[in-house]
Amino acid sequence: MTAPIPEPERSTPGPDHRPRPFIERLGMAFLALVMAALFAVVAVAAFAGGEPFFGVMAGIGCLMVLWVGGLTLFKGH
Repeated sequence: MTAPIPEPERSTPGPDHRPRPFIERLGMAFLALVMAALFAVVAVAAFAGGEPFFGVMAGIGCLMVLWVGGLTLFKGH
């Protein structure tokens, strides 16, 4: 049986896996709310202008941004 090969030393440190600070998560969630509000305005304007496809797409964008903002705030990654 051969001896195990040791891992080489890294010249750079590995990635930091600590959770983000709460104030940073709060700020990113606030930015997500602002972006979601903009998507919602576009969705309403598109529906009012007779463009249901663009309204649905903007509504989906709004929901996606809210989802990611919530994940950022509550999971903390």
